[in-house]
Amino acid sequence: MIVRRIYFAVTFVALPLTVILGLFWPPALWLLVLLVPYALVGLYDMLTTRHNVLNNYPVLGHFRYMLEFVSPEIRQYFVETNESGRPFNRIVRSLVYSRAKGQVDTQAFGTQYDILKVGYHRANHSLAPKAVPDSEARILLGGPQCEKPYLASRLNVSAMSFGALSANAIRALNGGARDGGFAHNTGEGGLSPHHLAEGGDIIWQIGTGYFGCRTPEGGFDKDKFAERARMEVVKAIEIKLSQGAKPSHGGVLPAAKVDAEIAEIRGVPVHQDVISPPTHSAFDGPAGLLHFVRQLRELSGGKPVGFKLCIGARSEFLAICKAMLETGILPDFITVDGAEGGTGAAPVEFTNRLGAPLNEALIFVDNSLRGVGLRDKIRVIASGKVATGYDMIEKCALGADMCNAARAMMFAVGCIQALHCNTNRCPSGVATQDPVRGRAVNVPQKRKRVHRFHDATLESFREILGAMGKERVSDLRPSDIFRRTADEREWSYAQLYTFLEDGALLGAEIPAEFADDWARASSAQF
Repeated sequence: MIVRRIYFAVTFVALPLTVILGLFWPPALWLLVLLVPYALVGLYDMLTTRHNVLNNYPVLGHFRYMLEFVSPEIRQYFVETNESGRPFNRIVRSLVYSRAKGQVDTQAFGTQYDILKVGYHRANHSLAPKAVPDSEARILLGGPQCEKPYLASRLNVSAMSFGALSANAIRALNGGARDGGFAHNTGEGGLSPHHLAEGGDIIWQIGTGYFGCRTPEGGFDKDKFAERARMEVVKAIEIKLSQGAKPSHGGVLPAAKVDAEIAEIRGVPVHQDVISPPTHSAFDGPAGLLHFVRQLRELSGGKPVGFKLCIGARSEFLAICKAMLETGILPDFITVDGAEGGTGAAPVEFTNRLGAPLNEALIFVDNSLRGVGLRDKIRVIASGKVATGYDMIEKCALGADMCNAARAMMFAVGCIQALHCNTNRCPSGVATQDPVRGRAVNVPQKRKRVHRFHDATLESFREILGAMGKERVSDLRPSDIFRRTADEREWSYAQLYTFLEDGALLGAEIPAEFADDWARASSAQF
């Protein structure tokens, strides 16, 4: 091959000739600075069997790996169009950055989206726009069985753990929540001092590892839970059943990352692997889940308790609905995570191929709760790729009462979508445990950006709601959202999906689309 011939020519011809020439003209020896490393690297490449490309293309093959290393940055900065980036395109990222910085968030010269493209979503405006009252920006979280309901913002910080995010990023998010009067979900990694440092309202998430309320054996410790859950700053408790980006998959925090701080926060031994199993050990089955909800509500002093899940097998969620009817125990809220939700690290197949998308999941959950006559007693929270006021409109029209945002809040803190969350080499210092990188997040500055983004997004939400001729979020309906389909037509979600009447699953005749799943659902087991 020509590359190998070049290598042999350099090594066995040019290198000796340079040495000989140097004996007569010493400046020629400076060429050895290039030729000797070239010869050594090429020799190593041809002797190694690790990389086929390097074996066949000594030295030159390294350029392939250099380009591959920077290819995400090349695509983001030079290849992708404004609307082609993934997971979030440049249009959305730029909008979040502008709102977070308090800059102009308007756009010139018309939309950059192809509004005739299949899958394009939009809403109808009204010729009689309304003024939306300020009160619509908040909603009461807490059902009939809750003694201490929480008046929550319609938009809150979704679950992100300390460990996944840096200490400064967590503090900036919590400071923004404090300044803007919205809530900050801890993620399953435990209630850390960084979540408490700035005084923002907390939703404490309890995952399968029970971090922060864990026995030495890895089970649930009710005394540890009660001690922390009764803190004034903790406003609600969320039980994590599954996550959109990696449904039904546990996690492993390697021993190298379990330093003294992480070990103390999570209640685990230092410098040992920490296993988060895919299922809970504190309960079993739908009825067991609801009894656990009641237990946590009592231990927390009557605070709102709910659970988070990504919809998979439909019969399993219907089993939870049946258990609600049989036990009489109701969660205060259900967080529905879409398969498009994010994570710091997950198996590729889980992220790409498991779980229902958020819109379809919201419709199903809303239908199921209406079908059993409980929709008005339980709040539904949408979680998964929520970044704009229109996103909130869409999710609320399809069944949500409020929304959580994770990656959009990370953008507000300084994330640049470098896609290095799982490497500990986040260039912006947001998704890393490297203390040097983490210091790049300026907490006083970034908390202001989180606050501004939240307020600007909520204002956009209210403006769009009013432009649609609605005064209340509860006025939104599936018929308000349109999706372009492959037949070159638009259909509203009311036309695309079946929507149940209240109590439709309680009669003798079950709607056909739910009949098989309803028959399989059992309150005793998933």
